[in-house]
Amino acid sequence: MNINDQELIDVRKDEELNLKDLSSYLKNNLNFEFKNLSTLQFSGGHANLTYLLQLDDKEYVLRRPPLGPIAPSSHDMFREHRVQSNLNSVFPLAPKSLHFCDDESIIGSRFHIIERRRGFVIRKEFEPYISPSKDNLRKLSFKIIDVLSDLHKINPNEVGLGDLGKPDGFVLRQLNGWEERWKRSTEDKDLKLKFDKLITFLRSTLPKAQAITILHNDFKLDNIMWSNSDSFDPVAVFDWDMCTRGDPLMDLGHMLNYWIDETDDEDCKLITSMPVTTISYPTREEIIGYYATKTSFNVNNINWYYAFGAFKLAVILQQIFYRYQKGQTQDKRFSNFGKRVNALINRANNIF
Repeated sequence: MNINDQELIDVRKDEELNLKDLSSYLKNNLNFEFKNLSTLQFSGGHANLTYLLQLDDKEYVLRRPPLGPIAPSSHDMFREHRVQSNLNSVFPLAPKSLHFCDDESIIGSRFHIIERRRGFVIRKEFEPYISPSKDNLRKLSFKIIDVLSDLHKINPNEVGLGDLGKPDGFVLRQLNGWEERWKRSTEDKDLKLKFDKLITFLRSTLPKAQAITILHNDFKLDNIMWSNSDSFDPVAVFDWDMCTRGDPLMDLGHMLNYWIDETDDEDCKLITSMPVTTISYPTREEIIGYYATKTSFNVNNINWYYAFGAFKLAVILQQIFYRYQKGQTQDKRFSNFGKRVNALINRANNIF
């Protein structure tokens, strides 16, 4: 197997695509010429389902929402298609989306087709050909922030995304929206008390945005693909379905919750998306300072965004855990998400 294909698995049970209807659709609507269509599934990620389409000797990626009920406005495949189509010309790390299908009869949901990129995604472990030396980990870390800074410097109007989302009142609307999602995703009274305490504090200290930029809205290490070497050259940024315009510190605060450094406790290892066998990453303070230097944004109020990021991530994981508890997904990776939710809420309540 090619090193680029280590995350590919056979399609999970109950997540198969209707290949007959999909094949006809691709031939009739995209003018694809092929004899054989086969699929594999990318094993990474916890929400949207991502497939490799093999059309004879050509390969594309198909993205669709997860199975089961989903929150309104979440897992928006049209938004993801539009963002990747427009952003690709000035931010080539966004793989170009080639086609969007809103006919749910084809595979049971909306979907879009994307160009394939090759490289590796860093999750809980480094690939054996990558040296996790302190120098490499610091190099990787600052390149992550370079990618985020470059995204935040793009003028949305110049890439046809000047009407994306509603930036006025964005932070308050985010707080309201994630609170509503939270209320629909748990029946645990003790956990609800912890959430209510945090939400009350976040409301009383709501910050004002200093700028409006394009937000990825789920920016973290394992949504970036890298070249197959210690140079750590970024190849792609994935998962654009929540992209919008708003306060750029929302992206930074979100990412800080996936970060880990030498001062973190064991609970942080449940939350992070970064390898923890060798923890020689820059501290969060170093990362915040580097971002401020790259963007010239004021980061004095970053703790609010850090706490909100913990709250938002807790809700995302709780939604997935709730689907798992209700039997709407059989993926065993979700069985410990309850512990991760508790760790995040405890973190958020201890930030201030």
